[in-house]
Amino acid sequence: MKRFASCGLSALAVFAAMTSPALAQDVTITNARLVLGDGGAPIEGGTVIVRGGSVVYAGAAAGAPATGSSVDAGGAWVTPGIFATITSLGLMDVSAVSDSNDTRARGAPFSAALDAATAINPSSQHILVHRAAGITRAATTTVPAGSIFAGQGAIIDLDGDSRAVMQARAFQMVNLGEGGARLAGGSRAAAHTLLRASLREAQALVGASGTPQTTEIVKDDEVLLSRFDAEALVPVVTGRQKLYVAVERAADIRAVLALTSEFPKLDLVLVGVTEGWLVASEIAAAGVPVIANGLIDLPDTFEQLGATQSNAGRLARAGVKVAINAATMKDPRRLQQVAGNLVALTRVPGATGMEWGKAFAAISSVPAEISGMGGKAGVLKPGALGDVVLWDGDPLEVGSVPTRVFIGGVEQSLESHQSGLRNRYRDLDESELPKAYDW
Repeated sequence: MKRFASCGLSALAVFAAMTSPALAQDVTITNARLVLGDGGAPIEGGTVIVRGGSVVYAGAAAGAPATGSSVDAGGAWVTPGIFATITSLGLMDVSAVSDSNDTRARGAPFSAALDAATAINPSSQHILVHRAAGITRAATTTVPAGSIFAGQGAIIDLDGDSRAVMQARAFQMVNLGEGGARLAGGSRAAAHTLLRASLREAQALVGASGTPQTTEIVKDDEVLLSRFDAEALVPVVTGRQKLYVAVERAADIRAVLALTSEFPKLDLVLVGVTEGWLVASEIAAAGVPVIANGLIDLPDTFEQLGATQSNAGRLARAGVKVAINAATMKDPRRLQQVAGNLVALTRVPGATGMEWGKAFAAISSVPAEISGMGGKAGVLKPGALGDVVLWDGDPLEVGSVPTRVFIGGVEQSLESHQSGLRNRYRDLDESELPKAYDW
């Protein structure tokens, strides 16, 4: 039997451990510097209790119900799991190897109909690595490649079992910035026309019941959508599926917000929004949430000329619901750094950041709420999922790492190929090359 040299477990045992369902544990954690994830300040000496996979209590120790055995956190930070949004987790193994990378479908005959949930690999090392970074849930999606439409993203958990997908077809993703302009024919005008024509075609497919018609319709104006793609947009125009729109410059943001006058049922979410601070009052008035790139402080493109790291803070100050994105879809481990930078900005003259509790909420409860899991993920309160992370330091400091991670009340392994390689080479006997496997 092939065995992993770093830990001595058989490959079969490791695979079984990653794919077999685990029972939720009853967990009581006391003496914690407890973060609820709701935007408030940490609670010193707090207690969190998880029963049957859900939180039954989180707060001051004085109000906690009597329980049996417990884990003494020793004053360590204890938080809800991080909710990463706009990621490619589970869709690739090695990004440079196309056969293992399902994030782009350049040659596909479909666009809006693409369903990321069908390609999720629960055993992906990217999932294992990010679980060890304290991320417990994520929104994952493909990337626009052959069309402005990326397809339908999914909400996943990172517990490594065979049922990673919590909600398939949770949102539709479309690019209306410079990238969308290139895909649509070289102009933003073409991208917006394609989107509006596509949404109109989806509306034409909606019967009186609000469901797609089963009979073929006659189109007076043909757009480049298959029947499957048009049907995939029906939940968007009827407001049953969120429409995530990647857009950066202020003028483009205004153009997206204007779509609601023609399609009033659209459930919009703006993504990227580098120049959002310039139109923050308009976004707030529209009640549209934002998933903002938090690290961009210098323009990479013409649509980011107004870039500032104060963007997220200024949006939040204007009343916009703001979640933080890590800028790179495949590496949301940087979310801690991004949120921590927002805290640091509160101490920089002339800059606008977020207080600690608000910054942590921007990578926990707020993205969960935007994704349709408000009160269930990214927060510690009765009825929420039992996603709990213990840290060796302030979780918004770059050097802090989780010491224990629970997802749905089940304690998770923090091991991955990366940690295995670290352990293998930590005490390397240089007299001979290390064996990859023991047979």
